[in-house]
Amino acid sequence: MPRVGVFVCWCGSNIGGVLDCPALARAAATFPGVVYATDYQYMCSDPGQKLIAEAIKEHRLDRVVVAACSPRLHEDTFREVLARAGLNPYLLEMTNLREHCSWVHAGEKELAQAKALSLIRRAVAKALRLTPLHPGRVKITRRCLVIGGGIAGIQAALDVADAGIEVVLVEREPSLGGKMVLLDKTFPTLDCSACISTPKMAAVAKHPLIRLYTYAEVEKVEGSLGNYRVTIRQKARYVDHTKCTGCGTCWEKCPVKVPDELNFRLSTRPAIYLPFPQAVPSKPVIDARHCRQLTKGKCGVCQKVCPAGAIDYTQQDSLHEEEVGAIIVATGFDLFPWEKAYGEYGYGRYPDVITGLAFERLVNASGPTGGRIVRPSDGREPRTVVFVHCVGSRDELKGREYCSRICCMYTAKHAHQVKERLPEAKVYVFYIDIRTFGKGYEEFYRRVQDEGVIYLRGRVSKIYQEGDKLIVKGADTLLGEPVTIAADLVVLATGVVPARGAEELARTLGISTDKDGFFQEAHPKLRPVETHTAGIFLAGACQGPKDIPDTVSQASAAAAKAVGLLLREEIEVSPLVAWVNQALCTGCLHCQVVCPYQAIEVVTEGGRRRARVKEELCQGCGSCTVACRPGAMELKGFSNEQILAEVEALCR
Repeated sequence: MPRVGVFVCWCGSNIGGVLDCPALARAAATFPGVVYATDYQYMCSDPGQKLIAEAIKEHRLDRVVVAACSPRLHEDTFREVLARAGLNPYLLEMTNLREHCSWVHAGEKELAQAKALSLIRRAVAKALRLTPLHPGRVKITRRCLVIGGGIAGIQAALDVADAGIEVVLVEREPSLGGKMVLLDKTFPTLDCSACISTPKMAAVAKHPLIRLYTYAEVEKVEGSLGNYRVTIRQKARYVDHTKCTGCGTCWEKCPVKVPDELNFRLSTRPAIYLPFPQAVPSKPVIDARHCRQLTKGKCGVCQKVCPAGAIDYTQQDSLHEEEVGAIIVATGFDLFPWEKAYGEYGYGRYPDVITGLAFERLVNASGPTGGRIVRPSDGREPRTVVFVHCVGSRDELKGREYCSRICCMYTAKHAHQVKERLPEAKVYVFYIDIRTFGKGYEEFYRRVQDEGVIYLRGRVSKIYQEGDKLIVKGADTLLGEPVTIAADLVVLATGVVPARGAEELARTLGISTDKDGFFQEAHPKLRPVETHTAGIFLAGACQGPKDIPDTVSQASAAAAKAVGLLLREEIEVSPLVAWVNQALCTGCLHCQVVCPYQAIEVVTEGGRRRARVKEELCQGCGSCTVACRPGAMELKGFSNEQILAEVEALCR
């Protein structure tokens, strides 16, 4: 019979403050198969690990139960202890006394004690039926895919390429740069945003180890850790970039003018266009929705005037396959669509109610006004400017409940820019709370106050037009008084939301999203740039709202993780995967339908159709085991026998 050891961790007061850990150890010692049981303050500490290793040798233990915190936190730690002590690391069973018991039942100590004992009994019952498992090994394709060409994707791509690993960088817009190229200055140092981002964009284009796809999207991802096969759709540009010299003749002569999305429709651009002067690549694309030649078959001016003969109206989308070993996702963010939610602010009807990013284009030297702060409606300089915080953030009724983190600081920067360029202007900021968490942020906020910017604590209830003024009605909750301001320009600090298409990309990659739609990290503290799908990493605001310094830091962290993976010749893969009992399989393939990782294939043997698990793709989620009608699918480490034993133990 197996010899089980039970080790109960106090986790300081997290578990020990609610549960009587010594009593749990004494009770566990009486369970069938348990030959040793003890407790310790911090089982994950070095002394705690030594205690387990010594007990394994002294008491000849061949199964170990650790009753502590979440397996997500320290299961790998204790598996390593077993391996060092000479045991198969998969002869470990953890039970979660912290999140599942002490934290949720702190006010019911007697019931919590009884539940904890049941959880340990369950773990012992399963441990008695554990079998040794052995990880597989796969060779690594030493290439990395980076999805997204904003500052996070650029930094990650450069870091990986500088480590000597080839990078495939995919950006869906016509140019690299992301949201950072829209900015005039960055807080709190007021550095020129373009001076930071454009040299990096150029470095990407020139790097010999970076293959760049712009105006392209990832369409399909197959394979698994170390060996992904990626299908990339290169959208038709209708311009042959191998011939184009970027001379600009075509967009200068184009007769079609459409609202410029980059400038938030504050200006126009031609149908064949370069997104902005520093674009990389510095070659145009044709907007097929508005090009007269493509929509009506009448025009062709750009083709006639192009000296290089680069215009090709017959160009079609093309598919390209790339093989990579790791993927870094850096798809960034979008702004909360306030026009659909905030009727009290005009639903976007008033031209002088703009977003923070639109204001960035106004103050930007390469923007529609050449850096002059004017009202979009009539081009006049505003004398009174109102900024409104938390539009779409911290608003459970109409927006998102989370804080977007950057709004307080970019509004302070905008207020400073108004006072700097229009010293006589009156500037008001309506806020809920000021959150200046970063280095130098609080000092910058106080500096802005000293410049004469008036901060009013309270929400804005309504904005409406009256003549050429915008009437802003709000409240000052510190004084307990209503406030009415006749403004010339209103700037909304709109919140951050996941980028368009994030959910579809998550399904393509086989990664999860959180309740707000951002990509979910494997662990918020210990694995903040990893996902639950091995070999896929996160960088920047696609994982959650963050400022530029945090984005760049996370991008470098994701790159370091990817490099650490790709520098190996081969890697271990978890043995906790599904397997098929071929004697029971009927070939119904319900398992294949529910598998989110495309890990189940069809084989035909002796004229019979059967399912087979591709272990290199399987992530051990268990979906197939519950969908299998004849019970042919089982998950190693979570067999039917083991789970039924746990249920029976809980029923005693």
